[in-house]
Amino acid sequence: MVPEKLPAWLRVYTEKISSLGVFGGNSANHVLVNEYKAGEGIMPHEDGPLYYPTVTTISLGAHILLDFYLPVDQESLEEQHQVNKTEEQRHVFSLLLEPRSLLLLREDLYTSYLHGIRPVTCDALSPRVANLEHCHAHPDHMLQRGTRVSLTIRYVPKVLKTSLFLGKGRKLREM
Repeated sequence: MVPEKLPAWLRVYTEKISSLGVFGGNSANHVLVNEYKAGEGIMPHEDGPLYYPTVTTISLGAHILLDFYLPVDQESLEEQHQVNKTEEQRHVFSLLLEPRSLLLLREDLYTSYLHGIRPVTCDALSPRVANLEHCHAHPDHMLQRGTRVSLTIRYVPKVLKTSLFLGKGRKLREM
């Protein structure tokens, strides 16, 4: 990772989240900004070892259902027959991320499950939504998706410590 200074409006969020101590006493130094329009999603994935094993996400705009899946275990494919399981069969549960909510994803949810967003325009709220009782939405309803912006804020332990020159004399600042 190549460090760059975050804009002031993002530093407000990274400082608030860092003050919660979720990154083991370190300050957030990475922000990924994504826009999801209704009908857009992201396939089930893991964030990987590049990041501190905690990720925080602020949801702005519309709601989203974040889905959690069992990964396909390459070492025991024959025993568990996971290679034949569909994505839906590997789905474990979902979390409803409401507008202006903060999600902290860590420990087993970070290391042992995949997470993704289904590319749909409407979400069905069912008992598979694990946090529904803590949300403003009502069970057994359909929620129409709108545009959602996510601020995924993390700590990256290993960043370059030297300055780099990138095209036309632009120099990245040292961290």
